[in-house]
Amino acid sequence: MTALQHSTRTDSLLRLAMRADAVLTGVMGVVGLPLAGWLAQTSGTTESFETAMSAFFIAYGVVVFGLSMLASVKAPGMVVIIGNVLYTVGAIALVVAGPFALTTLGVVFILASGVYTLVFAELQYQGWRRIKA
Repeated sequence: MTALQHSTRTDSLLRLAMRADAVLTGVMGVVGLPLAGWLAQTSGTTESFETAMSAFFIAYGVVVFGLSMLASVKAPGMVVIIGNVLYTVGAIALVVAGPFALTTLGVVFILASGVYTLVFAELQYQGWRRIKA
């Protein structure tokens, strides 16, 4: 019991950040599925792209929430941090490479999602650094 209490004290920020990321991202996926057509029109992407991203967000949310419940979150937390950083790089690349005729709102939405993941990566990294052993 003492080991569990010690672990909880040092990994609580990382667990909280992972769970918040998972829930918020999952909710965005659930909301995005029925709005895929509207999102595509508004952003300049395609409906299939928006549907795939929404499905990815839901799956990500489930997986990350599950990872946050493991006995040790140090290694899975770093995987999530790296994934969030890679998503941010991908969001920037999507805007720069221009595979879609993005609207101004589309650019804003995509870059905002990159900022969101970068903020969570930083928060998760701060939690990861606090873990003892």
